[in-house]
Order: sequence, then C-alpha cells, then structure tokens
Amino acid sequence: MKSTAIGTGAESPIAVLMSGGLDSTIVLGLLARQRGKATCRGAIQPIYVRCGLNWEAEELSAVREVSGTFGPIVAPVVVLEMQIRDLCPDHWSVTGRGVPSFSSPDEAVYLPGRNFLLLAKAGVWCQLHGVSEMAIGVLDTNPFGDASDEFFEHVEGCLLAYGPEPVRILRPLSGRTKREWMLAAGDIPLAKTFSCIAPRKGLHCGACNKCAERRRAFREAGLPDETVYYSASDPVTKPRS
Repeated sequence: MKSTAIGTGAESPIAVLMSGGLDSTIVLGLLARQRGKATCRGAIQPIYVRCGLNWEAEELSAVREVSGTFGPIVAPVVVLEMQIRDLCPDHWSVTGRGVPSFSSPDEAVYLPGRNFLLLAKAGVWCQLHGVSEMAIGVLDTNPFGDASDEFFEHVEGCLLAYGPEPVRILRPLSGRTKREWMLAAGDIPLAKTFSCIAPRKGLHCGACNKCAERRRAFREAGLPDETVYYSASDPVTKPRS
C-alpha cells in the first residue's frame, strides 16, 4: 500500500531523501509549508547520499541552497556516502562520457540499484537517529521497478529486520501529475533546483535527457523556466507518452 500522507504529526521528525531536482524539492517544500508553525527546529531533515556520480557537486549545492530557504524548521543537510564506482566504473553516470541526450528514452537514464542503495543508507541513518518517517519524491509515472509499491514494502521490511523501530517510506507525490504538483508549488523555489546529468561549468547543459525533461516540465506546467542552460537553444523535446 502506498504511503502518501505527509507525516503523522507536525512535531514528529521526518527525513526527506533529496536529489536536488524538482520532485524532491517539492516534497521538502510541502512539508515545510505543512509544519511551518511547528515549534521544533530542524523537524525536517534533508538527506543527500553521495555516490560518486558526475553531477553531484552541482546537485548537492542545489540541495543545500533550496534547503536553506525554508527557515529553521529544516535542519542542515546530512550528507552520506555510498560510493558505486566499484560497481560500474565505466558507466556514463561516473565517467561523464556518452551521457543520454535529449532524444533518448527514459530507460536510458536508469541507474541500477539506485533507489535501493539510497534508501538503505538513508533508512539506517533514520533508525540510528530516531526518525521514523522518510519521504521520497517519486511520481506515479516513474517507469522503473524500484518505484513500485512492492519495492518500497520490501525496503521497509528489510529496515524493520534491523531494529524494533520501523521506518515508513512516504511518497507524497503519488496520485497527482508532475504538472499538478508544479502548479501547486507556489513559493517553493523550483528555479534553484538542479536536474542535469552532464553539467557544464556549473550550469545545466541544456541538451541531456534530464534537461529535456526539465524544460518539458516547465513548459507543460505553463511556468517560466528561469534555469540558466549552458546551451541556450531548446532542442525539440519529445512529448511524454
């Protein structure tokens, strides 16, 4: 069963697994909006898991910047290490070579084991620090097996096997489209997010698969895209099926 509610109470601590992109930032902003009147400082804990991927310096910078916009209710970002270079040393995500372009299918950007490794590391951190809920920005349109109900139920079960306290994995973006969530974002700083897998001089490259997805998301939501792209021209992006 999907866990879509955004936490059980305004005072209970909750973690957010951050990627620096639009979806996880919307989750963080929704929680900050919901708990803005809470008296507990740091009730929302952003977590970033660094895996040694090509775009992480820019991504982590974005996570820190957006997390700092919500005031004391959001704690400083916790950065964890889960290196994967020994698993796939020649993969494009590590080398930066052969990065899927704007015309590639969604399947081209699949990273083997990514959600499992991120959730395992962050989930154990939550158990060790008494945080019983962790939110992740997964949409219903995610086509991969590690975004399914069964996958998240298994991960929760594995975490439970390591201690008496369960860690619920919440998916608050379920049930609505990316367009709907972007329109509901309001003052959440979407322009400060980072979605590129081939950054150039600290900027979105403007031509990779994820930049195409980002351009399309702003266009379909009818929102201005204030992103500075290294390649200013907007390639023709395929519509989402």
